[in-house]
Amino acid sequence: MDDDERWTAVLARDEGADETFVFGVRTTGVYCRPSCPARRPLRQNVAFFDTPAEARAAALRACCRCDPDGAGPRARRADLVARTCAILDRPDPPTTLADLAAQVGVSAFHLHRVFRGETGITPKAYATARRAERTRDNLDAGSSVTAAVYDAGYGSTGRFYDEYPWRLGMAPSDYRRGGPDTTVRFAVGRSTLGSVLVAATDRGVCGISLGDDPNELVRELHDRFDAAELVGDDPDFARVVATVIALVEEPVSGSTLPLDVRATAFQERVWRALREVGPGTTVTYAEIARRIGAPTAVRAVGAACAANPVAVVVPCHRVVRTDGALAGYRWGVPRKAELLDREAAGAPTT
Repeated sequence: MDDDERWTAVLARDEGADETFVFGVRTTGVYCRPSCPARRPLRQNVAFFDTPAEARAAALRACCRCDPDGAGPRARRADLVARTCAILDRPDPPTTLADLAAQVGVSAFHLHRVFRGETGITPKAYATARRAERTRDNLDAGSSVTAAVYDAGYGSTGRFYDEYPWRLGMAPSDYRRGGPDTTVRFAVGRSTLGSVLVAATDRGVCGISLGDDPNELVRELHDRFDAAELVGDDPDFARVVATVIALVEEPVSGSTLPLDVRATAFQERVWRALREVGPGTTVTYAEIARRIGAPTAVRAVGAACAANPVAVVVPCHRVVRTDGALAGYRWGVPRKAELLDREAAGAPTT
């Protein structure tokens, strides 16, 4: 960066430049980070230094507000979030934001703002998701429903039952046994992109998969719902399959199909954002991260896209890399490219 670019970073309080230089103010004898919240000095009074050591050698002292010799605001926020998550990961976390903030040594307002800014969700939403994950782990380990719920940190079974349809996708007793009381209807159809498997519970579509081998798609469904009753010859299900295949052939048409998918709190936010991306357009992983309020969670957004169980309906094919490359796609990059080409050809012009 030249001095003009450095001055632009100082005016913008750009945290991204904090690790590249510091600036000194001759009239105050202080040196600061580019992101320092203090009032901006006059340009003619500013000198730039590559390192704090150079600024100290010029007889300047460190600013008390931005602490240019310390860890920095970004590192401090990351440390605050990490310490907060460690507390919320326990089976018995604090029940109020004020108590949680007291344990990490900041105000409730500051904790809520920083945690949401860094993760995209509130501390309460994170705690709720972690309790649900612990419940799933306990059920997978063979615990009874009551034991799994209380051991996960719920104060009562009623609190958990208020959440379980979305968190588990089925009743907890069914989940513990692999879904034996759950009926999953499915069928495999043909499209110009290959085989299309569609699966649904009574609540909505729980799976849409694309592939070359229909038998492999059915095996994957069996592995996913290993104890559920799978019904593959339901003639009334043909309408749902036809609707999905129509989406594959003409993805610009959109979908109003009800869904029954299991998701973490973060996946829920990503998938909802994906459904707001219009046909014929693409977004980057970084843009989705910004839209859900978690600009640093780009890799987590990619993982949520990869975990998407319903192709086309949750249009993860519309997400590309920053350089425009198509990157990976659970059902094959060629299919992703073809879906985007069809949307580009069929999208209305403005």
